[in-house]
Amino acid sequence: MRAVQVTEFGGPEVLQPVELPDPGEVPDRVLIEVEHAGVNYADTHQAENSYLAESTLPMVPGGEVAGRTTDGRRVVALLNDGGGYAQRALADPARVFEIPDGVDNLTALALLVQGTTAWLLLRRNAHLEPGESVVVHAAAGGVGTIAVQLAKAWGAGRVIATASSAEKRELAMKLGADVAVDSRAEDMTATLREANDGRRVDVVLDMTGGPVTDQSVAALAPFGRLAFFGMASRQPPQPVQLPSLLKHSTSVSGMWLPHAFTLPGNVFGTALTELFGLVRAGSLRAVAGGDYALSEARQAHEALRARGTIGKLVLDTSR
Repeated sequence: MRAVQVTEFGGPEVLQPVELPDPGEVPDRVLIEVEHAGVNYADTHQAENSYLAESTLPMVPGGEVAGRTTDGRRVVALLNDGGGYAQRALADPARVFEIPDGVDNLTALALLVQGTTAWLLLRRNAHLEPGESVVVHAAAGGVGTIAVQLAKAWGAGRVIATASSAEKRELAMKLGADVAVDSRAEDMTATLREANDGRRVDVVLDMTGGPVTDQSVAALAPFGRLAFFGMASRQPPQPVQLPSLLKHSTSVSGMWLPHAFTLPGNVFGTALTELFGLVRAGSLRAVAGGDYALSEARQAHEALRARGTIGKLVLDTSR
């Protein structure tokens, strides 16, 4: 089968199209004929071995696929140990979900990781209350495009989007943001307060890191919450000082999606089911960010790392 493999850690240049043996049927695993593989920013960290979970070589990247099981079911699946950038993949049955009628592969993949991430950030980390202000950093990205829509649908009083270009800010506004500001602002604290009519903000969803995170924490209102879920800038923020949180009555939390599977009550499945329902009702849409051939995985990673993409990126295994 055709696949993309990494045999040494590094940037996008380490992604190499190869021919690998078919995985075949394996007990307690579901064999999926992959039609599309999702591309996530976390994949770029895995390729350079800077992700939260350590990578091992050789490696086929990719943690999510959409396709068909051997008995013909349309499914989307999270993969425990990578292997998504390939024409066939094996998945834990507990992490395989049927795709409802009326939902295409791109949308299913967008909801599987980015959608559930946005759901968890707003529901579990931020505990969003109606009327609160919500800042969505990287609002034109995979998580951001969905988080803007969910925050608005769930009663946010003011959704403030940040993005690096006029086109991305326009997209965020079309998705429901009340105001969109330049993510490259020198003083993000002042920028966010100005965007919120001079008031501090209640909720910030941040996957940027570095000064953006530091200045966003400084923009929080009393009892404001910042939910941290990535570090696209590859710059760590300053260590959070607990006395400072106490002084300002603010909270900073983190979220790593695999932990959702450790929660009781099938929280991940609940989130995905609700998201599928919103799509089918016409209340939520996925934004297509690029349909690359499997052999173009390197170009997809280059685009992601250059911060030049919007929405959801996928690899088409038929090309």
